[in-house]
Amino acid sequence: MPTATTYMSTYLGNRFWPEEPRIDRIDLEDIAHGLAYQCRFNGQTHAFYSVAQHSLMVAHILPLHLQRAALLHDAAEAYLGDIVKPLKRLLPDFSRIEAGVTDLIAQAFAVDFGCEEAGVNPARHAIYRAIKQADMVALATEKRDLMPHSTEAWSYLEGFAPLPQRIEPLPPAEAKRAFLAAWARLA
Repeated sequence: MPTATTYMSTYLGNRFWPEEPRIDRIDLEDIAHGLAYQCRFNGQTHAFYSVAQHSLMVAHILPLHLQRAALLHDAAEAYLGDIVKPLKRLLPDFSRIEAGVTDLIAQAFAVDFGCEEAGVNPARHAIYRAIKQADMVALATEKRDLMPHSTEAWSYLEGFAPLPQRIEPLPPAEAKRAFLAAWARLA
């Protein structure tokens, strides 16, 4: 009888163990591909809209010195999936695994995502807050442009206005190219 596979195979053929991630298994093209072919909101949008395009929007909102971190702020989802917020709150083990993968990605690409815990270095906390705020502005824009039937208010978006320009969803291959081009420009 075969044993359970505890790793996932990536686009480039790497093996990635979510519970024991290794820095040498992190690859930018795997991240770009995984995010570009993954639809936000579990696909509950009127058109396909990728996590890669979301990451590009978040990076675009922020000043140049934060754009690399912003581009990778959801990179763990390339390896773990984009789990919707209501479900993620019910899965504390998932959140722990996601935090570990996120930390590893930060090391692999020498980016600082900041930290949400109290008592951390104020400069690092400011990075986290800036990325989180841009993420929420992107979310407000996505709700407006991609979820026309979601007319109820989302309490966590209170105080966040959507961007004036409307989202034009990109096909996955185009989102991947744009993600890799943005990284190359910022590197």
